[in-house]
Amino acid sequence: MPAYDAYVFDLDGTLYLGDELLPGAAETVRALRERGALVRFVSNNVTRSPRQYVDKLTRLGIEVDLAEILTPTVTTVRWLQTNEPDAVVFPIAPEPVVTALTEAGIAVGQDPEVIDIVLASYDRSFSYSKLQIAFDAIWYHRRARLMSTNPDRFCPYPGGRGEPDAAAIVAAIEASTGATCERTFGKPDPAVLELALAGTEIPLHRVLMVGDRLATDIAMGVDAGAGTALVLTGDSTAAEAADLDPDRRPRHVLDGVAGIL
Repeated sequence: MPAYDAYVFDLDGTLYLGDELLPGAAETVRALRERGALVRFVSNNVTRSPRQYVDKLTRLGIEVDLAEILTPTVTTVRWLQTNEPDAVVFPIAPEPVVTALTEAGIAVGQDPEVIDIVLASYDRSFSYSKLQIAFDAIWYHRRARLMSTNPDRFCPYPGGRGEPDAAAIVAAIEASTGATCERTFGKPDPAVLELALAGTEIPLHRVLMVGDRLATDIAMGVDAGAGTALVLTGDSTAAEAADLDPDRRPRHVLDGVAGIL
């Protein structure tokens, strides 16, 4: 494999599974840093704040700075601050997302008459009452727009099990209101990769996006013009990669992240 100037890693399914570090993950990240490469970490999981990811990676043996972590929570907040600073947001989301919104000064509310944006996310406390609020804001009052933190259908667990993710909640809202989700802030949006490299002068063709999901990690890298490496320690398989159109396939397919070295 050729050397790249920057390496952007997905987390769950790529560097670890659950609370178990995957083989060679810490050694690979350490070796890349020693070579002088830039390293960043990007996840679509919003159940943890960037600080919690730093704590987890450090506990597992990977040294990381807060500025090296990017999640949809970060990209969502930045987009809202830039494009809709006065919007009232109804977050169907876990605590880290709600906290990030309020700490950024974004108005959060549950009154359908004043909600401007329904933000669907990975919410284990999703309920019929939350669906009703979204329905009223979007369909009955004809004022709110539907957006989502990430497009994932499910979040995988070690051993092959998983649980429904943000796309399931988006689908429920779309089915009941007839609305279409206007914007999703996580992978595979190439803007996520560009934001991860903000402040550097590294061109995207000198970046390797490493992840376990074809539909998010690899699709983002391909659309951004970056190099791509699919690792077979998580969601997608080599057979699925081979079934893609040639221009959508990952450039490299590896048993695990240690293959980068």
